[in-house]
Amino acid sequence: MPVSSREWRLTTRPVGEPQPTDFEFATTTVADPGPGQILVRNDWISIDPYMPGRMNDVESYIPPFTLDEPMTGSAVGTVVASAVDTVPVGTTVTHFDGWREYALLKASTAQIVDPNLAAPQAYLGVLGTTGLTAWAGLTEIAPIREGDVVFISGAAGAVGSIAG
Repeated sequence: MPVSSREWRLTTRPVGEPQPTDFEFATTTVADPGPGQILVRNDWISIDPYMPGRMNDVESYIPPFTLDEPMTGSAVGTVVASAVDTVPVGTTVTHFDGWREYALLKASTAQIVDPNLAAPQAYLGVLGTTGLTAWAGLTEIAPIREGDVVFISGAAGAVGSIAG
């Protein structure tokens, strides 16, 4: 049965600091999952430092938000309907269709996580992209060895604080 869902949309490109008038909080109807899809109730969304940059229509490592469409970002949620045997109802997943109550996704774009190993919201931080970035920086990009002295210049930010 389709569900009613609320979602945040960017309606205008901010000039200076974003204002409430640059956004719309809209209600929409989300369809039942079709073949290969899951319906996820977002329990946690991540509001990250890179997001203000996505409000501008400029080239970057990640595309800008599309005006009048639901905003995207990392989220953790619970599968409430599924057309995929390997992702049953009740499964906890992470995905990139945050900023809405319910997300209809291709199951292949979601990652199953175990809420018994860590709090679900940890998969948006230390066990998510932020933690992976910190780990890659200290093990792959600039590997540290015993006896090294490490200076983390971004320690006040999300990745730097985890790297520290």
